[in-house]
Amino acid sequence: MLLDSSGTHDATTSLPGSALDDLVTVTGRIRKAVESVVTGRSDAVDVTLAVLLAGGHLLIEDVPGVGKTTLAKALARAVDGSVGRIQFTPDLLPSDLTGVSIYRSQTHEFEFRPGPVFSNVVIGDEINRASPKTQSALLECMEEGQTTVDGVTHALPRPFFVVATQNPVEMEGTYPLPEAQRDRFMARLSVGYPEPAAELQLLDRMETHDPLAEVTPVADVETVARLVSTVRGIWASDAVKQYVLALVSATREHPSLRLGASPRTTIQLLRASKAVAAMDQRDHVLPDDVQRLAVPVLAHRLITTTEARLAGQTPADVVAAIVERTAVPARADRSLDRR
Repeated sequence: MLLDSSGTHDATTSLPGSALDDLVTVTGRIRKAVESVVTGRSDAVDVTLAVLLAGGHLLIEDVPGVGKTTLAKALARAVDGSVGRIQFTPDLLPSDLTGVSIYRSQTHEFEFRPGPVFSNVVIGDEINRASPKTQSALLECMEEGQTTVDGVTHALPRPFFVVATQNPVEMEGTYPLPEAQRDRFMARLSVGYPEPAAELQLLDRMETHDPLAEVTPVADVETVARLVSTVRGIWASDAVKQYVLALVSATREHPSLRLGASPRTTIQLLRASKAVAAMDQRDHVLPDDVQRLAVPVLAHRLITTTEARLAGQTPADVVAAIVERTAVPARADRSLDRR
């Protein structure tokens, strides 16, 4: 339930009406295209769209065969832009991602050949099967929208959206992502096994054709870039910002956590919350938006203590407990701080 400062339902749906209407319309088309392939995963699709609109990057973690790569591919096909797909393997080199400079004897000059990261949507399949050295090649790309090869910095196309999949680290042949790499991802989600009804529907559809092959672009990259700018304009009151900060700060002091969330997390949680508000056709953020994304945005950045891990406590459990006990701001209504 969405609450305003007085504790009542807030039905406000303003902000440049045309901008919000356009965002909701385009987002609806993308959602429909993705859900035509990925059935029974509406929550996962919502988080994916929120990260896209917030200008972040997404990490999808789950066991093999549950549709991680399919979700990433469906999103990439729904957006008419350049797509780079990288199959991470133990022998993959950083230059296989970023590109390489080749010497041309005819001109006596080096020619740069860009790698797959020079795309609007980059699909990194099984990212934790590559060595940490190769994984780290994405650090500059994801944070700064550029990459440096042989001392020369090259700008990446805009928008730039990385969707990476990974198997649980308990699987054979995987390397845990370093903390700095996980912190670059705005959110992490788990696809999970589908409900029996959805899986039965999947059997019927896959028996005769491939739904992924039928996905056609419903938005272009210029439109997505415009929507990202619209999301940045969504208003957040000081009370909501303080609430975001309170949640993030609590992770740094929690006795069950060895590593809390970074200041980057604070920024990304607020941006993702703005995206959710915009998708709900609101021009301001409510505490409910923040709560909705707390686990996907926070949990993958946290490291539990040995005692908490032995007790079966996961980072997601800790985040849920923090959300439960952190006081919701009494005054989060957009009009109060603007007076």
